[in-house]
Amino acid sequence: MAEPVHSLFDRTAETYDRARRRLIPCFDELYRAAVEALPFSRDDDIEVLDLGAGTGLLSAFVAYAYPRARITMVDAAEQMLVQARERFALGGERFRFEIADYGEGRITGRYDAILSALSLNHLPDEKKRMIMEQSYAALTSGGIFVNADRVLAETPELENRLHQAWIRRARELGVNEHDLRQALQRMELDCAATVGDQLEWLRAAGFREVGLWYRNLIFAVYSGMK
Repeated sequence: MAEPVHSLFDRTAETYDRARRRLIPCFDELYRAAVEALPFSRDDDIEVLDLGAGTGLLSAFVAYAYPRARITMVDAAEQMLVQARERFALGGERFRFEIADYGEGRITGRYDAILSALSLNHLPDEKKRMIMEQSYAALTSGGIFVNADRVLAETPELENRLHQAWIRRARELGVNEHDLRQALQRMELDCAATVGDQLEWLRAAGFREVGLWYRNLIFAVYSGMK
């Protein structure tokens, strides 16, 4: 029986952040695009939900850009959220943490933004669509869903070329082989989908202004507004 995805992340929680900038060659651009997709003013008082928050990387970018945002971080990997709690230890009640498998439950509460980074690709397509539908229902009017994720290329041939290019770029940036092997092991459980399919699923869920903000190799940022 395959090891659950959250167990793989639990085992690598302490070293997860260390390798991010090498395993994601477009790290800064990817996370910046996710934050730039948010249609709010800097001083807006907004409620944000981060699905599959891990160690809180995306939430940290959002918290810096929106100092009055209240952020709820959800992840099934308890040790990842331990790292997130340490990251935001001085943030007080502005940050909340929930150990849960968001792919198995329902999104409760109301949010101005529902975000995810490098997480939805672990879910089968039917659950990705379920999350999009639940997100639409949980968003306030004018709210936004943003996903920064690993995506699948449009053909198997292109997928192979992009995958190999990503490995080369990571090695050029100095990723150690242990971290690369761990990343490849986690990716074996991925269920990535094409950008085109995911944009169509957002439209089917009712989102408007659906579009692509950024794409680089095997990574992309897309969004939809309610």
